[in-house]
Amino acid sequence: MYVTLLAFLTGLLPALVWLWFWLKQDAQNPEPKKRIFFTFVAGMLTALTVIVFQISIINYTVHYSAISLLLLASSEEILKYIFAYYIAIRKKVNDEPIDAVIYMITVALGFAAMENILYLWSIFNEGDFIKGIIVGNTRFMGATVLHTVSSGIVGVAIASSFYRNKSLKRTYLFIGLILSIALHTSFNLFIIKTSGGEIFNIFIYIWIAIMILLLLIEKIKKLKKNY
Repeated sequence: MYVTLLAFLTGLLPALVWLWFWLKQDAQNPEPKKRIFFTFVAGMLTALTVIVFQISIINYTVHYSAISLLLLASSEEILKYIFAYYIAIRKKVNDEPIDAVIYMITVALGFAAMENILYLWSIFNEGDFIKGIIVGNTRFMGATVLHTVSSGIVGVAIASSFYRNKSLKRTYLFIGLILSIALHTSFNLFIIKTSGGEIFNIFIYIWIAIMILLLLIEKIKKLKKNY
């Protein structure tokens, strides 16, 4: 029980800190707290749901091959979008361009939180608490940020087409998902092929992506309907 609680808190709190940061980007017209909560929980459920698909992918592909990593990344990014869509994006609360970005990032952080909890639980269960803390910090800097950027890209694509027709909305969404999956797959490939001392160089690129995402969010805030 103690190990489970420790893993839960250690995996959840960093994601909540990130969530607080991203919600500040929509401070002028914040989303309903209840909807944010449901979306975050949906992200956690997504992480559990995707396991079923990923077990099949691992069983039927060469483990850690490019195809395997592409399919694994695709399953995560597509399911995150599907959960976010049904919980929030298709609802009336999605009434301005920035909202899609906020909800996609929220579902991503819920996903990352559950993924971190599962990783840390397995490590803490072995009694290796020091390793758990190190892994927790590494995932805070890497995997959690990766999920945020990947889903943020999809959110930006949806937001950019907010005032467009249905055909263009689908096109923007498709492009957003492709870019998101490409980034996610590339990150995983680099992690596997890179030695330990160079991994932090990869994280630098992810943090640069965060800066770009913030700049795009500022542009999205200025989008207006052309009458």
